[in-house]
Amino acid sequence: MRYKLIIAYDGTAYCGWQVQKTGISIQYLIQKSLETIFQHPIHLTGSGRTDAGVHATGQTAHFDTEARIAPFRLRGQMNALLPLDIRILDIVEVAADFHARYSAVSKIYHYHLHLDSIADPFTQLYRHIVRSPCDLSKMQQAIFHLIGTHDFTSVANRTDQCRATQGGVRTLFRLELIEQKGGIRLEFEADGFLYKMVRNLTGLLLSVGTGRIEPKDVITIIASKSRQNPFKAVPPQGLFLHKVCYEPCRDFKNT
Repeated sequence: MRYKLIIAYDGTAYCGWQVQKTGISIQYLIQKSLETIFQHPIHLTGSGRTDAGVHATGQTAHFDTEARIAPFRLRGQMNALLPLDIRILDIVEVAADFHARYSAVSKIYHYHLHLDSIADPFTQLYRHIVRSPCDLSKMQQAIFHLIGTHDFTSVANRTDQCRATQGGVRTLFRLELIEQKGGIRLEFEADGFLYKMVRNLTGLLLSVGTGRIEPKDVITIIASKSRQNPFKAVPPQGLFLHKVCYEPCRDFKNT
């Protein structure tokens, strides 16, 4: 049997999704809970990695086992074993050719920015607090230049990834700026993301909003394919893997 999991987690206390020697990961704890239940080794495959401090409301993973157990029963047993900051939201049986990573057609990430002059003690672990005034209209102008298919090497932190088969080319289907209490949420949907691409794009847009660069400058920065540019990646705590999509995404116009 192949099972698909939908997972939510608070990444604050963990070294990231992937099993590592340097700390406790979300993948490790979920695999451990499955091995306790099934009493045999389990390899859990996620849709992708999230870094230390990054959260998820809709991470997807799959695993195989010869044992059969009702999904609702398995979900209950796993949640009883896992810490409260990791929750299994759903479990379904899937076809043997389903793959959490390679079957995905798009991913959606959210990044939360707190713009209010007074920090919120209840959301500080899940927002990046911006200390400078931010011009949202300028950020919106810059967003226009980022939608579509581009080589995003200049907003990637691993040049080796950009030299792979697909290179740094990705298609950003959607990038929306949504106002919310205390600040804004940036919603990114793409066919794939380079390492730290969302955090770098957010840092680029924040540089526009705070007046360090002009909206039209993002065209030159993206075209440069260079990381030697005047912006920094924002920290991890504002980033959420919101959803992994396995159905064709909406049509879009490459601007």
